Amino acid sequence: MAGSPIEELRERFQALTTALKESSQPPLEASLHFCQEFCQVLVEHASRWKTDEDPLPLLEVYTVAILCFAKAASCLSSECENVPLLLEKLSLSCAELLLLLPQHVPGALWEEFQSSMKLAHGLLQESGSTQLCLLSVLAQQDGVWANTTLSSILSNQIPQTEQVHEFLELEGPTLLNMRIKHLIKVDSINKAAVLAKMCSEYPGYEGKGNFKQTYLLCICMTKSQEQLMEEV
Repeated sequence: MAGSPIEELRERFQALTTALKESSQPPLEASLHFCQEFCQVLVEHASRWKTDEDPLPLLEVYTVAILCFAKAASCLSSECENVPLLLEKLSLSCAELLLLLPQHVPGALWEEFQSSMKLAHGLLQESGSTQLCLLSVLAQQDGVWANTTLSSILSNQIPQTEQVHEFLELEGPTLLNMRIKHLIKVDSINKAAVLAKMCSEYPGYEGKGNFKQTYLLCICMTKSQEQLMEEV
């Protein structure tokens, strides 16, 4: 739809990418300038909506931003430290937003997110960047909380160990930590406790993610002194 905020955002990012490609500045300076301008455009557009009131337009903003950045990545200097930092920040902010979304994201928007992340992740991998792994994992699913193994764990119907381990391996500790923190934030302490316990018992996460402490914290919030002593 011409003239829509999203269309305008695409055009502004496109102009930045064109300026980067045609820049006569040294590559590092041109890359720094691109990152700075990119952030300004993103903040300006994202500030039109509030996360808790309009998460869906914001998801579209992040989807467009990440894909545009990935398309420009091959022109950015590998010496520019802001590139991986910005990608990391974009990825985590988008993942946080996704966890906040209502259970059902309209089909077309979710499909756009899926195809954009697949393409962006592929483009970035070509330049040796793995910052979008987290979003790539989410994009492979039918929804943020739709994974059947995750649903079973959260409803305390624990699947077979092999299935649980497969899920934990796919998600990775960063994303699972974000899920647990989100569940605590929305007062689903029991669900957070079950998930944290699963993660703390998974051998692949030894020394990663502080899952044991989080699990004990959840128990402190929900159980009596005697139960707590038992767990300790």
